[in-house]
Amino acid sequence: MQKLTRREWFKSSGKVVIAAAVAPAVLANVAEAATSKATQASVQYVTHPNGKEMCSNCKFFIPGAEPKADGACKVVAGKISPHGYCTIYMPKK
Repeated sequence: MQKLTRREWFKSSGKVVIAAAVAPAVLANVAEAATSKATQASVQYVTHPNGKEMCSNCKFFIPGAEPKADGACKVVAGKISPHGYCTIYMPKK
């Protein structure tokens, strides 16, 4: 087994300290990105259906207080029309 000089040990342990200091910041950014919602523009949201495909039939849609009232989406930010449509549409099963 090869012995490390004190200088070599400090060089190698310094990299570990830097990685340990940077890792929490990187993980915090990843967690924030995972919890933020997509913009309506990024998913090409429109307020009209695409044939039978519409938000009220999507598994991500959160209904409003009344059947025809705007609701919300688990994935997309902002008010969502039950008759709207976007590219991440996923039918309810």
